[in-house]
Amino acid sequence: MNIYLYYITTFFQVSVYLVVSYYMVLSLFGLILRRKKEMKQKPEKSFALIVAAHNEEIVIGKILESLKTLDYPKELYDIFVIADNCTDNTAAISRKHDVNVYERFDKNKRGKGYALEWMFDKIFKMDKKYDAVGIFDADNLVSENFLNEMNAKMVKGYKVVQGYLDSKNPHDSWITESYSISFWSSNRLFQLARANIGLSNQIGGTGFVVDTGILKELGWGATCLTEDLEFTCKLVLNGYKVGWAHNAVVYDEKPLTLKQSWHQRKRWMQGFSDVASRLFLKLLKKAFKDRSFIALDCAFYVIQPFVTLALGVSLLLTALQNMNSQGMSIFVINNYIPDYLFKLFSIFSFMLTPLVMVLERKLSKGLFTMLALYSMNVFVFPLIFHNGDKLAAITAGHVLYLILFILLVLLIQGKQSSKIFIWYLLYGLYTVTWIPITIQGIIDKNKKEWNHTKHVRQIGISEV
Repeated sequence: MNIYLYYITTFFQVSVYLVVSYYMVLSLFGLILRRKKEMKQKPEKSFALIVAAHNEEIVIGKILESLKTLDYPKELYDIFVIADNCTDNTAAISRKHDVNVYERFDKNKRGKGYALEWMFDKIFKMDKKYDAVGIFDADNLVSENFLNEMNAKMVKGYKVVQGYLDSKNPHDSWITESYSISFWSSNRLFQLARANIGLSNQIGGTGFVVDTGILKELGWGATCLTEDLEFTCKLVLNGYKVGWAHNAVVYDEKPLTLKQSWHQRKRWMQGFSDVASRLFLKLLKKAFKDRSFIALDCAFYVIQPFVTLALGVSLLLTALQNMNSQGMSIFVINNYIPDYLFKLFSIFSFMLTPLVMVLERKLSKGLFTMLALYSMNVFVFPLIFHNGDKLAAITAGHVLYLILFILLVLLIQGKQSSKIFIWYLLYGLYTVTWIPITIQGIIDKNKKEWNHTKHVRQIGISEV
């Protein structure tokens, strides 16, 4: 029995570490290479900007205000609102902002993907023609340079371009902080990194533009719970890349509570699992047939739910080793790495995200320093505690160490920084919750229910 458990653990741990190592190497290209400063291009492309909205009377006015004040010739873009199965004042409020409003009622085909497909068909039939469409959610706010940045990328030849996804309420709760940290990290370590080495970026669901010719050629056809991922895969399978505009910023409202976050992320994992089950092998086939690293990278990306599941299994098996009192032989990968190297790797892993936050101007250098000092606990505690010490004493030592640093941050950096310090530590808990969420998503991948996130705050572009 022991030998079988050993081999199973080896398989899961090595698989997870290989994938993690791939992403670790990829992320370095987001840190090392500087963002290229784009030469300002003359406004050339025309855009149909589409806002998909379902019962969004609270927030719809703010995005329309930000879109109407974009620093781009007004004759080169028009704004369209899809009031999709709305039972509130979304359509009426939108009309007051003097934009094009289309009301859609279809209880059978519910969801953003269907609404967009319906709207694209109408735009294609209009007398006025547009070079591209831009997609936004009703809770978004858009930086005034957005279309200038998108125009510059499209003039250079990109047919699809994704903008930088940011948060308009990062400090509302530990959940919004965790969401924001996740998006800031992804933007820099994966999206910018892919752009720097010529891979395809990933569409993020909002804040992106698509050439109308590509839409007509390929069709949208993305009506699952993660229509953005489905369309990204379709583009890669047909030989296109998604571009990245790091300076075109779109802000959206993050869920405030763990419950809201759980429902939203479960929907994402349902969509990921669905897309992976249908398109992973096609991407893999294209990768080997065409020797396309772009397709291989996309294939790795779509199997995130199964990588997360493997990580969960790996953690469980490792925990069995630590709890084992009979000397069960279970493969644990850090047993094959020198202790000091494993500790340095742990510190690097812990500090990589704060480094990104500093680079993206989301974290002060002072708080970064405090986090770096805190991470030294991997060297400090082995000097204080030894094998055989009581668990209660070790736990008390960790708690005292944490309290000491919280007080230091409070005294040196202030109340807001101490709150962010605590929330960053809770980011680990947020990350762990992906495991049960992913399991639920895989189990329910064929369910197409749509959970609407209700927005309750009005935040203007001048407030972010």
